[in-house]
Amino acid sequence: QVQLEESGGGLVRAGGSLRLSCAASGRIFSRNRMGWYRRAPGKQRELVAAITSGGSPNYADSVKGRFTISRDNAKNTVHLQMNSLKPEDTAVYYCNCVDIINREYWGQGTQVTVSS
Repeated sequence: QVQLEESGGGLVRAGGSLRLSCAASGRIFSRNRMGWYRRAPGKQRELVAAITSGGSPNYADSVKGRFTISRDNAKNTVHLQMNSLKPEDTAVYYCNCVDIINREYWGQGTQVTVSS
């Protein structure tokens, strides 16, 4: 079983930055794939960024060059550094974990609001 807790959301002006963090429970965090998804009002949930157990990241085209995902296996945390934020980045951001037998876990989400 894995439990995820996000933090770091908030209100920021366009062009600003936020750093999201996700603290995960579980002894084998280092072997899990971690990711960040978001759901904007009226839209479907979409993948923002993910990072493999080996540390290889991938990003949605809309955030490439602006967002950076990273993980700290010693602290069981994953971060999403968001720079050059745009109003269209406004959404609830969810931490996601896929373990070694493909069980999926979700955090409760943290609101990110970018004002123009």
